[in-house]
Amino acid sequence: MSTPEQSQYSPSPTVILESDKSTGAQPMELFIVDEHTEHYLTIQAGDESNRGLLTGILTGIGGIGGIGLGLLSFLQSGDLKELNIMLAMCTPMCVIPFLWETLRPLPLSILFNRRTREVYFDHDGELFHAPWDGIVAIANEFQIVGAQIGSIQNASLEIRVWKFEEPETALMISLGAPFGKSLALQKGFWEYIRSYMNNGPYFDEHGNHSESDTFVKSQLAIRPKMSDSFKETREEIKQAKREMGGKNYLSGHDVIKLILGAMFYPQDRIQEFTYSIAKRRSRNLWPSVVTERLKANGPTTRLVDLE
Repeated sequence: MSTPEQSQYSPSPTVILESDKSTGAQPMELFIVDEHTEHYLTIQAGDESNRGLLTGILTGIGGIGGIGLGLLSFLQSGDLKELNIMLAMCTPMCVIPFLWETLRPLPLSILFNRRTREVYFDHDGELFHAPWDGIVAIANEFQIVGAQIGSIQNASLEIRVWKFEEPETALMISLGAPFGKSLALQKGFWEYIRSYMNNGPYFDEHGNHSESDTFVKSQLAIRPKMSDSFKETREEIKQAKREMGGKNYLSGHDVIKLILGAMFYPQDRIQEFTYSIAKRRSRNLWPSVVTERLKANGPTTRLVDLE
């Protein structure tokens, strides 16, 4: 793979990162790794983080709330009429948005295959790829300046891929949005990918191979999950109770957080479940030459070898 010329970029700091050379940075996950498995790693390529939110709101608040009211009315009166009405109203409210959000395909992730040592990318239904060995990434640092926002440091991280069976067509693809990232952060993320492809699937804080997944799990666990907020609030209250010896440990702020957390917990869990279903369905949209190479016993030939 030829090294892209730096002249095509602005005079701002531009760094060439290579697959076989360390940047000296510690591996760091930037909240965009979608799956980290033994054989492949995927990076979110589209802004679909809110997929499942509609289902979560309508089901977690409207559906469960409505059915709960109907059940309460039944327990009070013994009449199934109002419960049946609520079920008739709430069932479509839950099922329709769930089907709509899970049946619509998610944008396919950027996929790094350890077994075949190559990268896959889907662009409008067309398959692009690049061999990992010899690949380079361009890290370009720049600033956005505005009267209201001041100066914000940003850094992009891009690699080049080629269209399958049409190698004269190439794309530069971004490994995550550049906004709010520094050059140091992008170097750390490149080290995360490099460590996975060269020393993985598991590695330590220095990028060296490890039989333990402790460091990788610690990196992936940093990503915030909305459903974790209720658990974190409960842990904070328990900690306050221990520190205060059980006396006057519960503040009004804690009560509000606990009530709101309990109210929104079903919504957040349903959203995450809906997103996971949509993601699994979308994974099957890869062409067969890719899906068969994701299997543990699949072929190890690279797409460039097929060409």
